[in-house]
Amino acid sequence: MKLLGVNSDAKTSKGTKYGYLTGILYLAPADESGFEVCVGRSPGCTEGCLYTAGHGSFSSVKEARIRKTQWLFHDRKSFLEALRKDVIALVTKAEKQGLIPCIRLNGTSDLGWEGIARDLIKEFSTVQWYDYTKIQSRMMRYLQGKLPSNYHLTFSKSENNWDKCLDVLNNGGNIAAVFDKVPDTYLGYQVIDGDKSDLRFLDPKNVIVGLKAKGKARKDTSGFVIKV
Repeated sequence: MKLLGVNSDAKTSKGTKYGYLTGILYLAPADESGFEVCVGRSPGCTEGCLYTAGHGSFSSVKEARIRKTQWLFHDRKSFLEALRKDVIALVTKAEKQGLIPCIRLNGTSDLGWEGIARDLIKEFSTVQWYDYTKIQSRMMRYLQGKLPSNYHLTFSKSENNWDKCLDVLNNGGNIAAVFDKVPDTYLGYQVIDGDKSDLRFLDPKNVIVGLKAKGKARKDTSGFVIKV
């Protein structure tokens, strides 16, 4: 089974115009597979998850993501071996196209890949790895320089973690927040348009990455989506 999708969605494919080729791993989010992969999730982000957006609405895609997730938990060694092959293929393709390879392993999950795939991330040191997370301890380790130098994290805001977001911002990190309409500033912080690309490692420091509400999130009433 192929694990990485390459430029497989509308957002990651935008990276090519900036010189990057993106590989992304989509697992079954939350506990859809019988294994919890989003321990920091809130009710609002669970309800508004983009899991069923686009190709994710097809039952065959959902089933494939569940199989991938179960594979990871049941046989991590063979999963990582298959992932390594996909990384090699991505790097080769990027070289042929004159692009820089980058990989996001938490397309619809929030796992600590800095531990799960640490050897892989270090082996492919020329690949830019990146993710979003709602786990504050992960984010703070990143800001303290305790994660691999080629792994970038952006903290994600939910309806109940603004205090944690402020900790991240006060320590020089970035947060991603979902808005009904992306503003220029929010509570004194610069807001950048995060829908222009998914290349979060290119963002300036200490900003809010504004993402426009999509799918079910457009009907959010939990506070997960910020109304401006």
